[in-house]
Amino acid sequence: MSNSYTPPVGDPTKTYDSPGNAKPKTTGNSSLGKDDFLKILITQLQNQDPMQPMEDKDFIAQMAQFSSLEQMTNVATGLSKLPQMLGYASSLIGKTISWLSTDSADNAEKSGVVESIVVKDGQQYAVVKGENVALDEVIKVASGGDGS
Repeated sequence: MSNSYTPPVGDPTKTYDSPGNAKPKTTGNSSLGKDDFLKILITQLQNQDPMQPMEDKDFIAQMAQFSSLEQMTNVATGLSKLPQMLGYASSLIGKTISWLSTDSADNAEKSGVVESIVVKDGQQYAVVKGENVALDEVIKVASGGDGS
């Protein structure tokens, strides 16, 4: 008699390394990204039958799908960053910030207490005394609301 083991038939979601010792089957990443989509498309183009090449409308449809996938990926990435960005920005409310004034020739340092945060065209601004200050212009953050 040999020591080989034949797993039960009909359970493709598990692998067996010994009798009664089943574990879930694992296979890399379960989602396809845009790089995977391009690899599949290139492989499909390389292995197509030269006597019956892919029709233009099929190729255009696949490229539209790729473009759509890329746009959805970019939107998802942007949306995942938004709560983090707003979380940081909202923590500035009530704190004193300093920035270099861009409306004067001498780049004078200005400061004040952050009243609120606004987002315009994807850029975040701290509102100080009615003035919108881009967060990338802030040079100092201090606790407390005793700004000048």
